[in-house]
Amino acid sequence: MKLYHGSNTMFERVDLSKSRNGRDFGRGFYTTTIREQAGEWARALFTRYGGDGPELYVFEFDFAGSDDAGLRIKEFDGLNLEWLDMVRDNRIRGGLQHSFDIVRGPVANDNTMPTVALYVDGTLRADAALVQLAYFKANDQISFHTKRAIDCLRLVERCEL
Repeated sequence: MKLYHGSNTMFERVDLSKSRNGRDFGRGFYTTTIREQAGEWARALFTRYGGDGPELYVFEFDFAGSDDAGLRIKEFDGLNLEWLDMVRDNRIRGGLQHSFDIVRGPVANDNTMPTVALYVDGTLRADAALVQLAYFKANDQISFHTKRAIDCLRLVERCEL
């Protein structure tokens, strides 16, 4: 499977110590199956923080082979209560609020974030948040949280946007 990562910096290997805190699925290295989404992330990061330039990375990852590596993978099938609670816990507590090597699921983006933020701060109950989220089709994200998971990624290409 091809995975894309957008960044404002150039790098040769993934360094989990550089990951940002308070992300949807916790500290980790985030990718997507959507090239355009990764490109938008790269441009937004470069616009906001500067850096080397908007960079797009292409990786290969074999989900079928991840069983052989003994990776613990959590997959969300949509914007559901379990997803909402994981996003809340990781955004409020920071760090990594689970024991998975890889998490795959929807991204809390500009469309869904207002609802997620209201749920996280306690203004909106879970049932009401899920009703609002039902109207959105979220893009995907696949986050890697351990060295074992990162070691299964193979960098194919890096290009400046």
